[in-house]
Amino acid sequence: MPVRAPSLYLTLRGFCLGAFGVFSRELEQGVELPFAFEEHGSLGRPALYEYRPLVRDFVEARGQRLATRDDARLAFDELRREPAAAIFARVHAGTTADQDRSLLESVLMPLLVRTAEACGGFDWDDATFDRAYREFETSLFSDGHAYAALAPLVGLSAGGEIDLGGGLRVRVAATGELAAHWPEASGLLPPGFGREPDRLCVLELERDLTAAAAESPDSAGELADAISAIRLTTAGAVAVGPVLFERLDWRPYGIRPAVPIAATLPNGEPTRLDPFRGRLAADVLTRLGIADGDPDLSESLDRWELSLFQSEPFRSEQLREALVAVLGAGDGLWAASVRAALLLGERGSDRADLLVSLRALAAGEAAVEAAADAVRRALLEVLLHGDRSALIGSLDEALLGVGPRPAGYFARLAAGDGSRATAAA
Repeated sequence: MPVRAPSLYLTLRGFCLGAFGVFSRELEQGVELPFAFEEHGSLGRPALYEYRPLVRDFVEARGQRLATRDDARLAFDELRREPAAAIFARVHAGTTADQDRSLLESVLMPLLVRTAEACGGFDWDDATFDRAYREFETSLFSDGHAYAALAPLVGLSAGGEIDLGGGLRVRVAATGELAAHWPEASGLLPPGFGREPDRLCVLELERDLTAAAAESPDSAGELADAISAIRLTTAGAVAVGPVLFERLDWRPYGIRPAVPIAATLPNGEPTRLDPFRGRLAADVLTRLGIADGDPDLSESLDRWELSLFQSEPFRSEQLREALVAVLGAGDGLWAASVRAALLLGERGSDRADLLVSLRALAAGEAAVEAAADAVRRALLEVLLHGDRSALIGSLDEALLGVGPRPAGYFARLAAGDGSRATAAA
């Protein structure tokens, strides 16, 4: 078979061939190759069952032992000499500084598993290895890489694909798609995923990487930001599963832990993400970066999100701190409450009702639902406005009667403002 890197081909073939020899001797000595009987659930459809040998589990359980062999060390040396393999070497950079382990888990083991699964066991076949190697080499030396990270969603349903911008989207998971790439996924998914109405979707990040890219995106951070935006937009109890699944050029690439706050299910009820709220969440997501340069806004967002997981009296205390951080401007909680009531209430009666609930919160009482939701909506309006200081100045002018009340997001939307940040259609 013509190959681009003959030396790499020979060393990787030697590693796989040596591993097949190790496994074959174990089976001859009485070690059993386990089989799995798997159920693939699907809402409203009969369950599908699959009986198959657990080649991947058998191989990966012996990975560290294989890494100590001479043929593995030769493969590590050859891969380190290949600049195009840098992105594979950095796949586990966040969890380990061991480059050999990264190469073992992102290159050697996937190639070995792919070959063994195609062989149906450990009877070596040159043509089967050549096909597996050709796929790897095509990916390695391509002009770019197609990267994706998927995380199962909990507490959210959607009727179809919802684009969140920047390569992020919410979509319904295909039956068995995670297990097809990651057989170990069944033990890593949230309970009831694929069967409960609010556990049918995944949050997916897709990104095109250049051939020179040496590392993958911060997918855990980007998915966590998306969850924060969805929580702000829908007020729903939404989370991702404990881990996210990465692939590179449609091959398994890694499994990473999710950001803890994004993987923790808040108190509350599940929700539905429709196209309108999806576009609103996309707008919020683009604006979350504002908080990086605004410590008070960043603190307000953090405290509001923490309040979702806490019981009284800590929940109300977090909401008070979130409100004063976002709209207090050094004037205290009372001023923040008045500004929030003016910002959110379209009519005088609405403002009066909001002020009553917010003043009760400011006085130390437990937050009623209206007050908690007002803090969330105030954060949403401030993010979508973009300039927090200017917004507070406009609210103060309106309170003094020397300026108009600043229109909120939905009022600007109704007025037909054409900008993306203020009028997502």
